[in-house]
Amino acid sequence: MATAKITWTKTDEAPALATYALLPVVKSFTKGSGIGVETSDISLAGRIIANFPENLTDEQKIPDNLALLGELAKDPNGNIIKLPNISASIPQLQAAIKELQEKGYKIPDYPEDPQDEGGKALQTRFAKVLGSAVNPVLREGNSDRRAATSVKKFAQKNPHKMMREWPKSGSKAQVVHMSEGDYYGSENSTTITKAEKVNIEFIAKDGNKTRLKENLNLLQDEVIDTSCMHVKALRKFYAEQIEAAKADGVLLSLHLKATMMKVSDPIMFGHCVSVYYQDALGKHAEVLRKIGANVNNGLADILEKIEKLPAEKKAEIEADIEAAYKNRPPLAMVDSRKGITNLHVPNNIIIDASMPNVIRDGGKMWNKDDELQDTIAMVPDRSYATIYKEILEDAKKNGQFDPSTMGSVANVGLMAQKAEEYGSHDKTFEAPAEGVIRVVDESGATLLQQNVESGDIFRMCQTKDIAIRDWVRLAVSRARATGSPTIFWLDENRGHDAEIIKKVNTCLADHDTDGLDIRIMKPQEAMRFSLERIRRGEDTIAVTGNVMRDYLTDLFPILELGTSARMLSIVPLLNGGGLFETGAGGSAPKHVQQLLKEGHLRWDSLGEYCALVPSFELIAEKTSNVKATLLAETLDQAISKYLENAKAPSRKVNEIDNRGSSFYLTMYWAQALAAQDSDPEMKARFEKIVAELEKNEAQIADELIAAQGNPVDVGGYFMPDSELAEQVMRPSKRLNAIIDGM
Repeated sequence: MATAKITWTKTDEAPALATYALLPVVKSFTKGSGIGVETSDISLAGRIIANFPENLTDEQKIPDNLALLGELAKDPNGNIIKLPNISASIPQLQAAIKELQEKGYKIPDYPEDPQDEGGKALQTRFAKVLGSAVNPVLREGNSDRRAATSVKKFAQKNPHKMMREWPKSGSKAQVVHMSEGDYYGSENSTTITKAEKVNIEFIAKDGNKTRLKENLNLLQDEVIDTSCMHVKALRKFYAEQIEAAKADGVLLSLHLKATMMKVSDPIMFGHCVSVYYQDALGKHAEVLRKIGANVNNGLADILEKIEKLPAEKKAEIEADIEAAYKNRPPLAMVDSRKGITNLHVPNNIIIDASMPNVIRDGGKMWNKDDELQDTIAMVPDRSYATIYKEILEDAKKNGQFDPSTMGSVANVGLMAQKAEEYGSHDKTFEAPAEGVIRVVDESGATLLQQNVESGDIFRMCQTKDIAIRDWVRLAVSRARATGSPTIFWLDENRGHDAEIIKKVNTCLADHDTDGLDIRIMKPQEAMRFSLERIRRGEDTIAVTGNVMRDYLTDLFPILELGTSARMLSIVPLLNGGGLFETGAGGSAPKHVQQLLKEGHLRWDSLGEYCALVPSFELIAEKTSNVKATLLAETLDQAISKYLENAKAPSRKVNEIDNRGSSFYLTMYWAQALAAQDSDPEMKARFEKIVAELEKNEAQIADELIAAQGNPVDVGGYFMPDSELAEQVMRPSKRLNAIIDGM
């Protein structure tokens, strides 16, 4: 009888497909250990189904697992393995809806431009599914993200081969940002002195008042802030960089996060599309409006919508769009062969994955001829642009980083209880006209406000006191455990950061910091300090807010390890449970494409392997389950052997892929359990399994390779058919018989 439970999330794309190969192993290995393993569907398709049950059959309905997991995250016994999920943009949401409809699910269409209250209400319901809908619910704790020691040592001993030299002759690559009119310049902040409810209001120039958000609960000592992206300044910035890129003969690229910042960044993306293609879009503005083309969804949406037009009109618009490329700088490409540019779809280029690749590739991105070329990287807001500017200029000056010698930058991230959910939620608004957007308390007094013009993007965010205190505690704990310099990346010239700095200084006084090197630095200074240490092979801990956490925990791992999917991501939950995240899914779509085309899945489940170790350790700590301790210790040994024997998936078809990797991890884990002497029962059980696995190793490996080389069908992208996916991901009958027979 299981006395402890691990909840394994069913998510999306490559990580979800890899689960079909790995999860049966985990369930079989934990039999008789007092540990149960359950799954919970929080995939994009699952979230849509759970939120729109009214027209579904009983067989089609699924519970709101995200809400249930949100409650589990507050349970002291919660133990959740969280795989990467799709942080859906509107185009992804629409594609998922279409797939579900084709499968017989009566899900309503997403209303892009609702004209009545019913449409607006439907759009609000879909908003619960968009963007990083999953993470804020589950993250009832702050983030401890770092490379496991075995992973880092292996990476230095066997450095990845993806780094490209920065040209000694010089580079025209730049990171450019706004100098005024951005969120950074407008941000103001305050700390709430008592629990109260507030409203967000728009006051037009004529005095008319519109309530944008009502009865927002704030807690005592909570930090709130507002900021505004002024679109006139944003569009001027885009226009200037278009001219600069053309003059310099370099690519133009835009780096936002239209998934995580699901309200603000698609709008910012749309402004870039409209400025770049302004002649064509302006000429055909009325026609495009009538057919519902939306620049916020990228050029692809325009090209799709004009399919509705008569052939002659469609050809005219296409010709005018094509003419833009003659007068504009070339765009960085997502897929040169298919002509997909940086401005095609807002979720194609996500800053936390794209900017590390610019550094890795020597300041270059791919051009239309499928060649690397220097790029101007536009990161409009100064809140985060300066860190990328600093590392790019460092690389131009000092050359490429060396994965075999470089140190690490671990991260302690502030994210508990929806901390710093900028631009991604129901407190972000596009100003309807000129006026003021303000936050007012119950007495009607204004707490914070922003002057706005039509189209400006207002955002408010909250950061709770308990989250900040726990963040500081975790930072001190990691500083004590490692002895590494621990740097809070905070800028006293930014409104929000100034309030946080006050709290950090107060909280640090409550902890024993004797002998610890703990500092507060502006982000660009903290980046410079960290890079100097990295180049000397020294380690540093970055203590950052939520968005910076997201960016840095891709940036440094991609340079150090070749991928952020190999990071250990532990979230000690505020109430005592644990959330164990398994890496980044930014490359997951390309992995799925390769699987469907070639029958080869190159997703590396190392993140899942590593997450299981602290998950078992938490069970051992809470229940004194010695078998859990043993499973953790032996799995850690197996991971080291997996790395030393180079069993990670290859990028090439007909070589080892995810299925082969999980097979070898399985065999190494079984060998470690058979070799131990602390639990005779488990030793005897796994000696038999090892004998079977070793005897059949060649046959199993051959079966897993033989399954590759041809297209495969898993029955859907957003909602695969379970039977088809299992057949594809478990193609070795011999291995299946051994695992299922345990």
